[in-house]
Amino acid sequence: MKRRDILKGLTILPLTSGLIGKAAALHTLTTPKPAPKRDFFKELDVTPVINAGVTMTFLSGSLMLPEVLEAINSTSHDFANMYELQDKVGGKIAEMLHVEAAMVTSGASCAIVLGTAAAITGTDQSKIKQLPNLPDPRPEVIMQKTHRYLFDQAVSTTGAKIVEVDGPEGMENAINSNTVMALFFNASEKKSSITHDEFVRIAKKHNIRTFIDAAADVPPVENLFKFQKMGFDLITFSGGKMIHGPQSAGLLFGRKDLITAARLNHSPNEAPIGRPMKVNKEEMFGMYAALKVYLEKDHHKEWNDWLQRAKRIGTTLETVSTVKTEVVVNPGPANAFPSLNVTWDQTKVKTNPKDVLVALKSGTPSIVANRHDDTLIIGVVLLRPDQIDVVASRVKAILQQAV
Repeated sequence: MKRRDILKGLTILPLTSGLIGKAAALHTLTTPKPAPKRDFFKELDVTPVINAGVTMTFLSGSLMLPEVLEAINSTSHDFANMYELQDKVGGKIAEMLHVEAAMVTSGASCAIVLGTAAAITGTDQSKIKQLPNLPDPRPEVIMQKTHRYLFDQAVSTTGAKIVEVDGPEGMENAINSNTVMALFFNASEKKSSITHDEFVRIAKKHNIRTFIDAAADVPPVENLFKFQKMGFDLITFSGGKMIHGPQSAGLLFGRKDLITAARLNHSPNEAPIGRPMKVNKEEMFGMYAALKVYLEKDHHKEWNDWLQRAKRIGTTLETVSTVKTEVVVNPGPANAFPSLNVTWDQTKVKTNPKDVLVALKSGTPSIVANRHDDTLIIGVVLLRPDQIDVVASRVKAILQQAV
């Protein structure tokens, strides 16, 4: 290489490096920085709540599993034919639950509407179009007197009349040509005048469909299989409680002919009674993911974890004078899981559970718990791991201030 070529190259280098430097600086200036993560709670001035209670709809049910969020996010970028999706998701759920057919509904209340509608209409399109205004006589649904509850309004939404009965003989006498279904509210099982087996036997004797509402009745996981073995034709569970699916999702499963009829009364069909209760595709995928995780998890390990959470909080609280704690298990059938009962001598710790709940709710972070008479009840099953000590410390601080 000639000397003049070397010198020529040297004169170019500063210019080149300068251009590169300017380009890098320009890239730094023009490349948008990642947008800061939005805090929608702050943006809308909504108070985040730690749920040290049970699964309540007004507290947004339960927290969705990471697998559910993944299912929702990964399926939100494409369209799907909703008839096909309900077919495929329902088929997989039916396989997992060992039943003829299943579908995802917008919660257990929607499942009751659709199940009742299915019992009334079957696949008759003229009846489907007329609900809830069928000509007289009104279809009748049998319920035990002790099983009447707030959500049986879902039955009357279809135009059906609820007929109250007491005891097996009363049920036999109430069945007539207008009877389309018999509904068993499982949370009231202990108040029943008719057992599960008697209820199913009498209904089958008269060819009446049976429906059991077991919305909040897992754990134990076995309950997901228990009622179809008893012979109930339709079963519902909430998806947004301890299964940890989308709060606005539920499961309806059982006899294939009735699930077929329930789907005809539901979205995406246009204008049947269940059209306003539509379920979006993300909720269907999410409910499928949630149920799969729930059935495959180590329930024994989870139970022991709940017990350890309760004991951990109890150990912290018992450092306060006169405070005593006890791990208790709700006998069910609804909300059958461990929680922590807390009591104290109110002459020495001068507050009561009602005032403690107010202090917890109005503090930061806001914590919701429960009470029964003079017992504070702290739920542990819905706490994130990082919230266990937060709850323990807050309750302890409130009690110590009252000493």
